[in-house]
Amino acid sequence: MGLLDKLFRRGPAAPAVSLNEIRRSFNEAAADEEHFPSTIDPRIYHVRLILRFFGDLNGKRVADIGSGKGRFARVLLEESPEARITAFDLSEAMLRAVPREIEVCCGSMTALPFPDGAFDCAYATESLEHAVDIEAAVRELCRIVKPGGRIVIIDKNADHWGELKTPAWEKWFRRKELEKLLGKWCAGEVTSELISYWEDIPPDGLFVAWKAIR
Repeated sequence: MGLLDKLFRRGPAAPAVSLNEIRRSFNEAAADEEHFPSTIDPRIYHVRLILRFFGDLNGKRVADIGSGKGRFARVLLEESPEARITAFDLSEAMLRAVPREIEVCCGSMTALPFPDGAFDCAYATESLEHAVDIEAAVRELCRIVKPGGRIVIIDKNADHWGELKTPAWEKWFRRKELEKLLGKWCAGEVTSELISYWEDIPPDGLFVAWKAIR
């Protein structure tokens, strides 16, 4: 087990899993609309936090990294119709459900096929946990955002590891360690906060939102 695995995940070390195996798993899961929905309630705090931190996105380029079927991207586009949003995911089957108005791109989070500074903002919601190399994925997420641009990562708290059934490769994160990783490639402020699905319900500690200015 590497140092980052020790920092990010509680519990026994996960077995090595190939990128193709992860892709195959999500391609199969795309048929499960109940657990992998195409849409999301726009009132959920995860998406409200992203919108508030990013501000007006009209005329801006936004990357949804690990987009799945584009459920968050749909809400962002509804609220900022002039935004240019790219949904990026490992699973071809997931991307088939993304609306036509949203650009799609397939590949790995650890080697994003975009130029440096291609986007004004980027976010990863419950997707970094599936990256085969966490440090490489965070570096890539930061690289594609222009200086002064904004980044949000929303994922699960390693202090609550074991509360949910997870695939063998999944990693959860501790607040300070992911702050440090973001800080390596972001010149601006990096913060984190515990969040809940709903704004009027106190966080139970399971979800963390990291916010950074590139």
